[in-house]
Amino acid sequence: MNKRQLIQSFLAASALSFGLGTAYAQTTPIKFQLDWRFEGPGAFFTHPAAKGYFKAAGLDVTVDAGNGSGGAVTRVASGAYDMGFADLAALMEFHANNPDSPNKPVAVMMVYNNTPASVMALKKSGITKPADLTGKKMGAPVFDAGRRSFPIFAKANNIGAVNWTAMDPTLRETMLMRGDIDAITGFTFTSLLNLEARGAKTADVVILPYPDYGVKLYGNAIIASPKLIKENPAAVKAFLQAFTKGAKEVIASPAVAIESIKARDGIVNSELETRRLKLAIDTVVNTPDARAEGFGQINAGRLALMASQVSDAFGTKTRVNPDAVWNGSMLPTSAELNILRK
Repeated sequence: MNKRQLIQSFLAASALSFGLGTAYAQTTPIKFQLDWRFEGPGAFFTHPAAKGYFKAAGLDVTVDAGNGSGGAVTRVASGAYDMGFADLAALMEFHANNPDSPNKPVAVMMVYNNTPASVMALKKSGITKPADLTGKKMGAPVFDAGRRSFPIFAKANNIGAVNWTAMDPTLRETMLMRGDIDAITGFTFTSLLNLEARGAKTADVVILPYPDYGVKLYGNAIIASPKLIKENPAAVKAFLQAFTKGAKEVIASPAVAIESIKARDGIVNSELETRRLKLAIDTVVNTPDARAEGFGQINAGRLALMASQVSDAFGTKTRVNPDAVWNGSMLPTSAELNILRK
C-alpha cells in the first residue's frame, strides 16, 4: 500500500469512526413503563416502536408491560424508568403524598382525555342509574382507579353509602357474574370484554361511564422524570413526536396496530385485543372533549378542578398543585397533533 492509499484508508476509517460516534451520541436510551399488560391500548406504544419511529427520532426505546398506574408512577419516580403511561389521578396522588420527593414524575402529554372508569352491573340487578347504587355491594381491587375516584362519582350523583369488597383483579368480573357483588368499577374496555369472556352478553351489562355522569376526570397520560426533562428535553419532544405519528396510524387502523402487541405476547387473542383497542379509542381517546381541547393537550380549568377533586377524594397529605403535575412545553405542534377524526 503506497502513501496515498494509506492516507485514503486513514481518512475513511476516521470518517467511519466519526460517523459511528455521532450516531451513538444522537441515540438516547429511554426505558418506558406501560400501565398494564400487553393488551390492545398498549399498541399506542408498541406500534411506533415496531415501525421504527422512535429509532428514526434518535431514541432507543424499551417498552415494558406494567401492573397498574401506581406502579408506573413509582418506577419513574425511582429512576428505574425514564418515562411511562399512568392515570393522571395516580400521578396527582403521588405528588400530594410525597411533597419532598426529589424526582416526582410530570405528565407531558394527555392520551386518555376522559377517564375510562365506569360502574358496571348486570341488568338483572335492577341497577339502571347511579342513584340505584346506594346500599349496594360493590367490588374492585383496592388500587382500581374507578374505586379510588368513586367518591367523586358518588358526590356528583348523590349516591349514598355503598359496601365495598376487595379482590384480585382476575376475580372482579367473576364475582359479579356469580352474584357475590352487585356492581364493579373498572376500565370499560377491560371489564366489559372480561364479562363477555365469562358468558355475559353486552346487552345484559349496564355501563355507567364516569364522564357521562358529571365526572370529567382526565385518564392516562404520558409521564416523564424531571431529570430527563431537565437534562434532555429534546429527547422527550422527539418521543412525543414519534408517538403522535404512530398514534395517528393506530387510530386509523387498530387491527394493523395490534400486530405489534401480538409480537410482544404471542398468546393474546388478536381479535379480542382489536376490539379492546377500538373501545379505548372510541371512549377515551377520540372523544368530543379530546377534539375540543386537542389531542395530547389539556384544559387548565378542568385540570385544576380535577386536582381539587382528587385532593378531597383521596384524602392526600397536601393539596394537589395542578401546575406541578403538568408540563406541555414539549408537545408537538398543533398541526402534528391534529390526528383525531370526527
